Amino acid sequence: MNKAQLVEAIADKVGGRQQAADAVDAVLDAIVRAVVSGDRVSVTGFGSFEKVDRPARYARNPQTGERVRVKKTSVPRFRAGQGFKDLVSGSKKLPKHDVAVKKAPKGSLSGGPSSRTTVKKAAAKKTTAKKAAAKKTTAKKAAAKKTTAKKTAAKKTTAKKATAKKAAPAKKTAAKKATTAKKATAKKTAPAKKATAKKAPAKKSTARKTTAKKTTARKK
Repeated sequence: MNKAQLVEAIADKVGGRQQAADAVDAVLDAIVRAVVSGDRVSVTGFGSFEKVDRPARYARNPQTGERVRVKKTSVPRFRAGQGFKDLVSGSKKLPKHDVAVKKAPKGSLSGGPSSRTTVKKAAAKKTTAKKAAAKKTTAKKAAAKKTTAKKTAAKKTTAKKATAKKAAPAKKTAAKKATTAKKATAKKTAPAKKATAKKAPAKKSTARKTTAKKTTARKK
């Protein structure tokens, strides 16, 4: 059976030859594109199509017997399903009024509730993971800010202490200078006071002498 005969065989079931041709073309195109991209196409009860990589190897030319090197390549492979094998081997009979390949369960082709639920759960998990990652990032940033603030406060405290230490010796030095100046002034003032005190008795002696002279003159 070739492609044209295949189209004729299913034309009555899909509503016409053109619809059958379009359906066959669409199915084959989808299978080929999927296998080329590396995907595996599996049809329950019929079989699976997949891409297989063959490594480089040596082979023999059947005509000459010469040994030749075959490059690495990829080939398509079809594996028949168990239902297909059973029908071909004769362990199962072909149904007369039903399709030979086992029908897909309800909801498997349209993405039933179970598949939708699975997709939703997966999306919810991804969203939760993203939120958790965002929270961790925010917490790390907050911790970094706190650490920076603590370091800044510690630096300020250290600077204040250093300033206080520098100011303390300066104050002590100023106090020492003031004390030394006061002592020097006191020393200078003390001799001056003593000299004044010495001059005062001299004045008293002169006054006494003058009084004695006046008394002697009167007696004469």
